[in-house]
Amino acid sequence: MSELIASSSPHEAHTATGEQGCRPGCGACCIAPSISSPIPGMPAGKPAGIRCVQLDNDNLCRLFGRPERPAVCERFDYDADICGSHRDQALANIDELERLT
Repeated sequence: MSELIASSSPHEAHTATGEQGCRPGCGACCIAPSISSPIPGMPAGKPAGIRCVQLDNDNLCRLFGRPERPAVCERFDYDADICGSHRDQALANIDELERLT
């Protein structure tokens, strides 16, 4: 993964190579994967393909930057190979990884 550079938005980052980082409004990482850790509002975690209850109507995490955010979510970072060039690619790629694991 590339080194991330801070951005003016907490939901967006740019890498040292100039690549676009996390796309605000994507939300693929909050929908496609299963999360076994407790999430506020989802104490048993969430199954793959189910929208996290903490994802708002703009597909932004309500817990971003807050201590209640699960560690697994905090560790998940933009990766061009996983996130692709648009949201549909990210959903498909994460779904495929979920099926393989």
